Amino acid sequence: MSVKAIQLGQVWRNDASGQNFLVTKLYSEVFAQFAMLRHADATAATTDTVRIKVQKTPEGATLPGYTFTQDSQDF
Repeated sequence: MSVKAIQLGQVWRNDASGQNFLVTKLYSEVFAQFAMLRHADATAATTDTVRIKVQKTPEGATLPGYTFTQDSQDF
């Protein structure tokens, strides 16, 4: 699922594990944009961040392997 733009504070669910992740940083490197994700639970302070390359499509932007959760009511 794609969104118009990936923004700080959005919550995305990992498709493999079902865990929720919070977008904490967005940055660009040459021709690519990356999102830094952190667990959206009580272990966030002790776990590592995850770096994901933003995939852009004509419909918008998405994070491969993740689903945007704020459109659904089950987060």
